[in-house]
Amino acid sequence: MDRLVVMRTFVTVAKSSSFSGAARELNISGSLVSRHVADLERQVGVRLVNRTARSVSLTDAGHQYAEFAERILDEIDAEDHALSHSQDAPEGPISVICPKWIGTLDLGTAIAAFARDHPKITVKFELGGMSDRNYDFLDRGYDVAFHTRDLRDSNVLIRRVSELPFLLVASEDYVRRKGRPASVAELADFDCILHPNDPVWRLGSGSDTIHHKVQNPAVVANSYLVIEKLVEAGCGIALIPRRPAMKRLAEGSLIELLPEHAPPARSLYAVHGPGGRTPERVKVFLDFMTDWFRRANESTEV
Repeated sequence: MDRLVVMRTFVTVAKSSSFSGAARELNISGSLVSRHVADLERQVGVRLVNRTARSVSLTDAGHQYAEFAERILDEIDAEDHALSHSQDAPEGPISVICPKWIGTLDLGTAIAAFARDHPKITVKFELGGMSDRNYDFLDRGYDVAFHTRDLRDSNVLIRRVSELPFLLVASEDYVRRKGRPASVAELADFDCILHPNDPVWRLGSGSDTIHHKVQNPAVVANSYLVIEKLVEAGCGIALIPRRPAMKRLAEGSLIELLPEHAPPARSLYAVHGPGGRTPERVKVFLDFMTDWFRRANESTEV
């Protein structure tokens, strides 16, 4: 029989000095109380109670064990209570993982803002090392994983945090030297800078969508920060996230190309573990991320 169960029964017997009183308090039968105590005595190997027709008293060993058992049970109850209530407080550690290209752009800025505003929540943030399995991050000890691909998995909870707008750009210097494409087809005549995750550029939306496969790219780089710098240096045309480029677009050093075929925005998803109640620190983090991107996108639209 479960050791903690019989210990709790024995402590109740010790406090009430009767099997019947313990049975009423525990809402079980008197015979079950007697079996619990007898089972505990077999486990510890000594007699713990003196039984008479009218009363129950503890032996010396019983007094000693009752004090021990009550202390152990109180510590277990206190720890259970602390753990349960820790889920209600927006504090403690939170581990986050995401693809490198997201983390080095807006998401990194958003997490920095979160860490500043919530000093009681300690953030561990890792870039890269993502798995194709949607739930692998849980096995590796992470609370939240960010993705931009559509996910359908009953093993995890998925929240759509924001949209990440993209645009096709070149530098003012490149356009002055090489001109600008008048159509998607004409991109083949220009220097294109490629991210390996985007070998085919999807331009336009709905029935007007055109898929342009970049042939013989001028440069391939797996960082949008690097790609943006290559564009600014006049190395060619690239597909990049819109928001980090807004300042240079406003200044005119970057020029948006083929706006009538603007690429569709990509959804940013936050994935976290299912089951039970979501810890408050995770809820606070997800709410903050959603609000941060909403405000960031609103400022971009102005």
